[in-house]
Amino acid sequence: MTTTLVLPGTLADEIATAAHNPLECAGVLLARRVDVGGEDRLLGRSLHWVPQAAYKEQSPHHMMIRSEGYVGALGAAEADGAIPIWFHTHPGEGGVPLPSKHDRQVDRDIADLFQLRSGSGVYATLIASPRGERFAFSGELTPEGGPTTLIDRVWIVGERWRLIQNFARQASAPDVIFDRNVRAFGPDIQAVLGDLRVAIVGSGGTGSAVAEQLVRLGVRHLLLIDNDTLSESNVTRVYGSTPDDISKAKVEVLRSHLTRIAPNLVGSTIQGMTTFKSIAKALRAVDLVFGCTDDNAGRLVLSRLSTFLLTPVIDVGILLSSDRNGALIGIDGRITTLTPGAGCLVCRNRVDMARAAAEMRTPEERKKLADEGYAPALGQVEPAVVAFTTAVAAAAVNELLDRLIGYGPAERPTETLLRLHEREISTNRAVPRDGHYCHPGTGKWGAGDEEPFLGQLWGAE
Repeated sequence: MTTTLVLPGTLADEIATAAHNPLECAGVLLARRVDVGGEDRLLGRSLHWVPQAAYKEQSPHHMMIRSEGYVGALGAAEADGAIPIWFHTHPGEGGVPLPSKHDRQVDRDIADLFQLRSGSGVYATLIASPRGERFAFSGELTPEGGPTTLIDRVWIVGERWRLIQNFARQASAPDVIFDRNVRAFGPDIQAVLGDLRVAIVGSGGTGSAVAEQLVRLGVRHLLLIDNDTLSESNVTRVYGSTPDDISKAKVEVLRSHLTRIAPNLVGSTIQGMTTFKSIAKALRAVDLVFGCTDDNAGRLVLSRLSTFLLTPVIDVGILLSSDRNGALIGIDGRITTLTPGAGCLVCRNRVDMARAAAEMRTPEERKKLADEGYAPALGQVEPAVVAFTTAVAAAAVNELLDRLIGYGPAERPTETLLRLHEREISTNRAVPRDGHYCHPGTGKWGAGDEEPFLGQLWGAE
């Protein structure tokens, strides 16, 4: 069991600021719990700070707090269906974010109150100390009557993406095969790549190129989702495929190829579509999704992940245009990064809603509506060339690396547009529309398993 606390950048900034306070301070972090079998995720919702008047004592090494400083937050946790996490700091750049004897006594004193008043049946803790601009942490999760487990990781999704391991965990040195990577961006980023849980939706020309680049970079936890089998024309673009693989599931062809590159790859596959609720729910267990699908209905599902699950999505698209004589005149690529605070694909008008609605219907319904002119025709074969799908895939992987490493501008764009035929690149930023689900004011950030799942209706499977 691995437990990950996911924090939008705004909450992570509050914790970092508190950690740099020279005096110990405390609050209650509310988080929705998502249990996905071997992965337990806590989705940060809000932080309720202890009011200054509630401190009986406060120094760099000690604090005492009246119960009124945190009881109100327990009621807020119950109203939100959230777990209250008792958070406090151990100040000083050399501070050790591990529980002291006094901390353990406080845990014993307040654990039952936190479990009962919040209705969550869980007591959780988080301790932070300053480290550079950010913080180091330790944390624990104790279900009522159950064993205490560590909060293993904190995954921060803001302008930058940061994965922080529990202070009690010992980091291992990177494998020697990554020497050139480490020379470029250091051992810490290499360790992050090795621990990231990544899903790739779509195992075609773009998805397979993204997958191979990620594995060669050091990603070792990968979920591949695609509904299709390999066709003859796919062999010209799908990395690792050969004519012998025709008619095999794309995800299995790709996993087999990636495992030859990295025998220690923890790779899983799903042959299916994310428009099915059961398959979409598998994405709850990952840290990051690359959207390499060409269907609009699937994009509508992925577009919601960064809001409801705080899971960043790097959505990739490419369009080849020809004139009336069939000559290639346009090579347009798009990399859209969806993260809390950025406009979703709907806000950006990057989804064809009519096609998405048609794609959600049965094949018989699609044909009837298309024949009657009420829906766009589906199943048309679009042009694709390996050089161009690979170029767009590389730009998508670059987006991940920049978010982790920080070599780009401080205010990062959330979309990159490639016009390969003109040798041009442009970027832009888009914010959520007022009242839309991705807007912070709607309360949908970190909603988790709230029904309906991802805030949408699902068809029969």
